[in-house]
Amino acid sequence: MPEQERVRVEPAAGPPLLASRLTPAVPPAPVVARPRLLRRLDEGSAGPVTRIAAPAGWGKTTLLASWVRLGGAPADVEPGAVVPDSGQLTPEAGPVPAWVSVEVGDDGDRLWAYLAAALRSATGSTESGPVPDRSPRPEHLEALAASLAAADRPVLLILDDLHRVTDPAALSGLEFLLRHAEQRLRLVIGARAGLHLPLHRLRLAGELTEIGPDELAFTDDEVADLLTAHGAALPAAAVHRLRDRTGGWPAALRIAALAVRGQPDPERWVGQFGGDQPEIAGYLHEEVLSTLDPAEQDLLRRTALVDTVCADLAEALTGRADAGQALTDLAGAGGLLHREDTRPPWYRCEPLLADLLRADLARLPADELRELHARAADWYVGDGRPSDGLRHALAAGRWDLAGDLFVAHWPELTRYDRDPVPAPAPGSPPAEVVRADPEVALACAAERAYAGDLAAATGHLRAAAGHAAGLPVPRRDRFLRLVTALEVSVARLADDPAEVRAAAARLLRTRPAGATPTRVPDSAPSAPANSAPTTGGGGAADDADLRAFTGTALGLVELADGALPTARFVRARAAAREAGRPRTELVGASRAALLLAVRGELRAAEQAARDALGMPPCRGWSCRLDCAYAYLALALVALLRDQPEEATANLALAGPALGVADGRVGSAETGTGDDWLAAAPGEPVAAAVAALCRAQLHRDAGDPAAGQRLLVRAGAALVDRPSATELTSLLRAAEAELRAERGDLDAARDLLTGAAADGTDPVLAVTVAKVELLAGDTAAAGRALPGWQSPTATAWPLPVRLDAGLLDAVLAEQAGDGRRAGRVLEQVLDLAGPQGCRRVFTRAAPPVRDLLAAHLDAGTAHFALVSDLVRGASTTTARPAAAPRGMLDEPLTERELTILRYLQSILSNVEIASELSLSVNTVKTHVRNIYRKLDATRRREAVRRARELRLI
Repeated sequence: MPEQERVRVEPAAGPPLLASRLTPAVPPAPVVARPRLLRRLDEGSAGPVTRIAAPAGWGKTTLLASWVRLGGAPADVEPGAVVPDSGQLTPEAGPVPAWVSVEVGDDGDRLWAYLAAALRSATGSTESGPVPDRSPRPEHLEALAASLAAADRPVLLILDDLHRVTDPAALSGLEFLLRHAEQRLRLVIGARAGLHLPLHRLRLAGELTEIGPDELAFTDDEVADLLTAHGAALPAAAVHRLRDRTGGWPAALRIAALAVRGQPDPERWVGQFGGDQPEIAGYLHEEVLSTLDPAEQDLLRRTALVDTVCADLAEALTGRADAGQALTDLAGAGGLLHREDTRPPWYRCEPLLADLLRADLARLPADELRELHARAADWYVGDGRPSDGLRHALAAGRWDLAGDLFVAHWPELTRYDRDPVPAPAPGSPPAEVVRADPEVALACAAERAYAGDLAAATGHLRAAAGHAAGLPVPRRDRFLRLVTALEVSVARLADDPAEVRAAAARLLRTRPAGATPTRVPDSAPSAPANSAPTTGGGGAADDADLRAFTGTALGLVELADGALPTARFVRARAAAREAGRPRTELVGASRAALLLAVRGELRAAEQAARDALGMPPCRGWSCRLDCAYAYLALALVALLRDQPEEATANLALAGPALGVADGRVGSAETGTGDDWLAAAPGEPVAAAVAALCRAQLHRDAGDPAAGQRLLVRAGAALVDRPSATELTSLLRAAEAELRAERGDLDAARDLLTGAAADGTDPVLAVTVAKVELLAGDTAAAGRALPGWQSPTATAWPLPVRLDAGLLDAVLAEQAGDGRRAGRVLEQVLDLAGPQGCRRVFTRAAPPVRDLLAAHLDAGTAHFALVSDLVRGASTTTARPAAAPRGMLDEPLTERELTILRYLQSILSNVEIASELSLSVNTVKTHVRNIYRKLDATRRREAVRRARELRLI
């Protein structure tokens, strides 16, 4: 670094100041640029205080040094670019940076010597000598504040490792300077643990920007850039695996990048990478665990027995009455635990730290380890978490408890999401236990299937089946029924649809003759998550279990093949509610919501989606996919009601739930559409509906070509799915309509030729009529239009019926039969009104709008709706929804409701502003109003309160 860029100030007395502590350190090369974080620092440093808080190794110093050396976030910096090890420390414009690296022992005089030196250098002050007192004298602080206030440009005081200051009095002067420097001082702080600054006041005033481990964690793209910079490029799957195993922890990723270069099989090495490896274990012991007292280490070790922990569970595992406070401290000040957004709060370790702690745990005496598992099992059973209780009961050797859990809760002990939940295999029960109680072997099979070890699950099933003959008849019948249920689960998880159907048929044959079919109520509350089902004696509850379980299994198989089994999921959900099986009900509610939305039953779809999202927080389940279906359903409902902002917001929420990094609508050239299709290879319906929604939003934004490309890719993904006929028709019809609107009528006809020739597919037949009407051939349009008022048409999706009815009305008007056109239009409004389906009118061609205007003059029972449509309203009036549980003194505006929905996601205020084409300040104003109206002080609290009121 050039000598003139170095800062060196000699104090009036005492040892000299080190220039190396007044300039940013040069981190080990290579360092890759992370523009998203550089921009966050730019945004935060426009306000009074920015705090980067994370444990060791999360890249705080590297990020701050890169930001200073690059002079902020350069407009031309590319993600993954290597940051130079030297640069211009004082940018030509903007705030002047002043850097201080804090060391152990920097309390009082020594800290303020460096602070005064850095600030005076930044302001160009010639006053010499540090502030001498441990608690700086007012006159010195006032002089420093006056110097800052008079500076031409604001000063950015960057304090790295400020957690090393242990004396609160040493930092009291900083608060004084912030208040009295007339906004010419801005603090940027890097720290591990708690700071002696008034953070709560700053947070409440909106004057604090916080960047934590969630943002500091590397994304998949950033991991790939880091590996490339180290000459260790890996395939995308291995990159994702490495990011998943490290949790995006920068220090671990750098260690991995250095180590993987010398591996003969890098992908295999990444698959085995964990926190118990010597390099990682050593770093964690020296930099993380050594900073904790023995009691904190013991709490972390014991709670590492489970994946996530709450205060009550931690108390059960450790015997500590203060376990909840200890968890809060470790998550807050220490940042060693990640706090999930639930009530009560649950916490989890970063993956590599959990690996290390579990390796330490495994070295405990066997009896002590079994006792811990027994405590966990008892707690989970008492909390209504049978899958977790079963795993720990088996690990504890509590065979009687394991068998009882399986018999009582078998429908809830199957995995419904795509990803297995790997867990070490618990010990197998002794042979004499299995002979006396073969249900224990079934419990082992269920646990192994849940963990994704299907071979072991099959082995346990075979071992159990050999003992069926020796059981008394009533118990044997129940036992064989449970064996068949497990065969259904194993076949489904093994992607064997034929065997799923065969096993489900065998299971349904065990139902008693004359069993009552599932009653589907119009509306009923979801079963509480801790409701206790009636089990063991046959009868209605057992029959409801069979109907819910087999219906859900068959529905998932059909859904994976591209079919739309709406009725099956509706019935399965009702049966699950009847049986008191909340996990199964959640699967049915979320899938039914999306399929009902596709059919145009918007009220039922919205209610089912909100029921799914409003169910109690996941009780040991992985609910990400269920949430994706629910949010997609709400997106489609909003789209059909012509609420594009709400549709976009719900798509953004559904994207991460499906594993898509960015669920927002953007340029089709970015590949985000492919992300949807690639992220959900086993969920073709979800991917196709997402493509349909995004294509229409692209059309509304004036880019129908982008929507067309999405639909082509979505259709190609369904080619090998023979049951996807209805879904394929919807995609083809949407693509043909976009082509026709772009003027490519021949291509639209080619797409529909033959497919709709026989008129058996109403979706394609109606689209043929629309294309011919666009081409000006009313006779051909009339011939192609199917009978939308026939008895069979009641089975069509509502949007298709509405389209057909509008075409019929337009054709009647163009034929000079205005009276018939009015009658038909009134019938269409009768169908659309109850569901709030508006898009068919608001996005229709000019003849429909002209018809609506004439209909308003002629008189209609839907005067308010038609007048609103005629005025060209682009959003709907208040949507039909469930009544809120409570009311706000001051209701949220439509814009505030839209922003509130975005607050559920991980998007920042800047990203929300970009989505809605608003300024950042406008979004911040709306957020403040939302907080005030909901009586909340932070984002999570506002979202929780809104969910309680059923606003979202």
